[in-house]
Amino acid sequence: MAFLPTDVLLIIDVQNDFCPGGALAVPEGDAVVPVINGLIAEAMQAGAAVVLTQDWHPVGHGSFASSHAGRQPFETITMPYGEQVLWPNHCVQDSLGAAFHPDLRSGAAQAIIRKGGTPTVDSYSAFFENDHQTATGLQGYLQARGVTRVIGCGLATDYCVSYSLLDARAIGLQAVLIEDASRGINLDGSVGRALAALAQAGVTITTAQRFCP
Repeated sequence: MAFLPTDVLLIIDVQNDFCPGGALAVPEGDAVVPVINGLIAEAMQAGAAVVLTQDWHPVGHGSFASSHAGRQPFETITMPYGEQVLWPNHCVQDSLGAAFHPDLRSGAAQAIIRKGGTPTVDSYSAFFENDHQTATGLQGYLQARGVTRVIGCGLATDYCVSYSLLDARAIGLQAVLIEDASRGINLDGSVGRALAALAQAGVTITTAQRFCP
């Protein structure tokens, strides 16, 4: 396997709040940065697109536990669009926590997709908000570039990364997860469930070294 000009390297939410010391730190979240930087170099050399996503919540977002009286982070509630995990306040627009990890080669991106900006709807996927209807614009961008395969990585495997790759498959794109360029939160076995769902959907799961030998 290797990058092709019809690929996109989709780098999900490698932001300060998801790295150690952040408000919603993913275990070893910063360990993905050097692996992803290597993938960026390979993608650019092959002429593949490079796209970053950025969680970008307004103050008081509906997915924050602090927005619901008496609720604690990681509890679940039912929203009009379905079940919602309540998170600590994180990736608030224009905050340091919402910024990309300083060592990430973010300047290499041809596009940045910001998601989670609708106050009442969370947005895990890079393609659609959690209502599965409101589009981010990524699909149209990839179509315009002739992209046929999504190479996904980032944070977190069991939420935004897996949701993005499942949506890529649902709209007819090939999809690959670079597992060692991703890390998960793993709430009650959620990483295992996510990997099983990805495999069932036809997502190829591999490593950076195997993808770019």
